[in-house]
Amino acid sequence: MSQSYEVIFENNRKWVESKISQDPEFFHELAKTQNPDYLYIGCSDSRATAEEIMGAKPGEVFVHRNIANVVNTLDMSSTAVIQYAVEHLKVKHIIVCGHYNCGGVKAAMTPQDLGLLNPWLRNIRDVYRLHQAELDSIEDEGKRYDKLVELNVQEQCINVIKMACVQERYIIDEHPVVHGWVFDLRTGKIIDLEIDFEKILKDIQKIYNLTSSDWVMSRKTK
Repeated sequence: MSQSYEVIFENNRKWVESKISQDPEFFHELAKTQNPDYLYIGCSDSRATAEEIMGAKPGEVFVHRNIANVVNTLDMSSTAVIQYAVEHLKVKHIIVCGHYNCGGVKAAMTPQDLGLLNPWLRNIRDVYRLHQAELDSIEDEGKRYDKLVELNVQEQCINVIKMACVQERYIIDEHPVVHGWVFDLRTGKIIDLEIDFEKILKDIQKIYNLTSSDWVMSRKTK
């Protein structure tokens, strides 16, 4: 077995010892339950880990990651995570976080057949189509690449806001609020795209309003 694999278990042993030395009850408390305020939807890229960049502790962030931080309502994985986080964990914030130099976004900008990746990357190509005039006006390829990363985050935030469970809970509790971030690998900084959650929700309600059922309104009055 490779040394690089074995070192993981050695690192884990040291981590356990460190936590116990700081707080003998750490793992006893950790095992009880989770009560995170944040749902983080990010990219699977090994360089962009949620807890690391947020400085968060175990139990503070509920995490879902996939290629290019896509939220597709036909993807049972992401939708199940969002519904569980909203209805059961009752998170107060949903963060969609992309990152510059994203391989998935780069692949979506590349005119080639990528096999099984094609239907997944089509979500990002659709983002390009929606914003083609703006993107094509950017002559510098690197800046165009960065802009598509940002626009992809914005569109995935909208996909989150379209979900019934998010709308219903916001009507009742005034959260969760959806945020769009980009992690800049070149500086280590998180950039808040300042998504206007309430404005987006209001703008899309004519088509995507899923909160008018008697069930939702009866819950609000309880």
